Amino acid sequence: MFSGIIEEVGKVISYDKSTMIIEANKVLDDLKISESIMVAGACLTVTDRNTNNFTVETIPETYRRTNFMNIRKNSYVNLERALSYGDRVGGHMVQGHVDGTGIIISTKKEKNSNIIKIKTDQTINQYIVEKGYIAIDGASLTIIDVNSDFFSIGIIPFTYEHTTIKYRKEKDLVNLELDITAKYISKLCNNYIKS
Repeated sequence: MFSGIIEEVGKVISYDKSTMIIEANKVLDDLKISESIMVAGACLTVTDRNTNNFTVETIPETYRRTNFMNIRKNSYVNLERALSYGDRVGGHMVQGHVDGTGIIISTKKEKNSNIIKIKTDQTINQYIVEKGYIAIDGASLTIIDVNSDFFSIGIIPFTYEHTTIKYRKEKDLVNLELDITAKYISKLCNNYIKS
């Protein structure tokens, strides 16, 4: 489980669709082999660790469901270690289970914030509500508004500077994880309606 509060931006040293090696600093402090770490919104397992990098494995399901097909050498990825019991939890409960992707359709500056519109399909959009949570590339963000096929988020300066969102531009693909509560409520209601 994660909070969606990104600890640092790592740099991909190599990725061959199954093994990814990431250069990092802060997250290496107490990172151990076999632990979970969130990389660009996906919960992955650490399989190796060195003084300035770590390795994770991906499987075809991860590759199909995420924007990992766009990750290359020198790509930047958001990183967060798993939550530790007893710590404060900012953001929201993020599982690291990417539901799908969205495409950035516009970005604009509004005073001290950046407003980003993201287009997604109805299977994801149906769970998005104004002022609700969403994780974008693992970062916990609040939804400003929702339309039938897109939603908007506002990025504060700190988040903009400390996540990969500053590298994103129009037509970029981003990983999306919906608020788990919305998915559970929908499933329960659907089961009730069907019976």
